[in-house]
Amino acid sequence: MELIPVSATAKGPVERFTGDVYVTPISPALEPMYLAAGTVHFMPGARTNWHVHPKGQILHVLAGVALVGTRDGAVIAAHGGETVSCDPNVEHWHGATASNLAVHIAIVEASADHDGTDWLEPVTEEEYAAAQVAALAQ
Repeated sequence: MELIPVSATAKGPVERFTGDVYVTPISPALEPMYLAAGTVHFMPGARTNWHVHPKGQILHVLAGVALVGTRDGAVIAAHGGETVSCDPNVEHWHGATASNLAVHIAIVEASADHDGTDWLEPVTEEEYAAAQVAALAQ
């Protein structure tokens, strides 16, 4: 058993996020588990780039409304206490709505030679606007 001290919160890099995003690591992907987790705070309008996880991802929403969208236009609006499971190798993005922040814990399985995430291009303003409409329709 080991107590892991609180890690410093860092602003999400512009190469991976649009808007103001803050990440606090919970656990690094170390052997033998290779399970990485972090708390991510998205200010209104903020979101990840498109990305994919070879082994999938779990997003547990702590507060606000988190949007999770896939390439086919499907969008889930998840609220505090709800969890979204992203299947392996599905290109997706997640973030806040335009008017509400979102806070979630992101969990991925990594490996000795891969951090568990392959980052792609930013979500366009058009894609994000369409997700807002889809979320309101739920």
